[in-house]
Amino acid sequence: MTGSSSWDERCLLCAAEHVTEWHHQDDDCWVADCVVCRTPMVVWRVHGLPDPELEARLLSQLERIAAARYGDEGYYVDPERRRIPDHWHAHARPAGGFFDPASDLYGRH
Repeated sequence: MTGSSSWDERCLLCAAEHVTEWHHQDDDCWVADCVVCRTPMVVWRVHGLPDPELEARLLSQLERIAAARYGDEGYYVDPERRRIPDHWHAHARPAGGFFDPASDLYGRH
């Protein structure tokens, strides 16, 4: 684990509120639709950054959900943590796009 502190009461990802559809959850992570872009997003349950081996396992959960939604070649993993940089998470975005077609923002980026 790199720089982890397990919980930050100010962090929206630590709170893990069920405000969108959830696709997966286990002891390590959860995968749900992002409230902003509506793409599948994997979130590590620990506040901080995982080691590379754990990160690969977390990403495999995201890729399984993304392939079911967008097809095996229909998505890319976006690892950039824009709004919450200190809590590890990643999005699966539709190929050639940023927002999911279900988002009101689809086609704007």
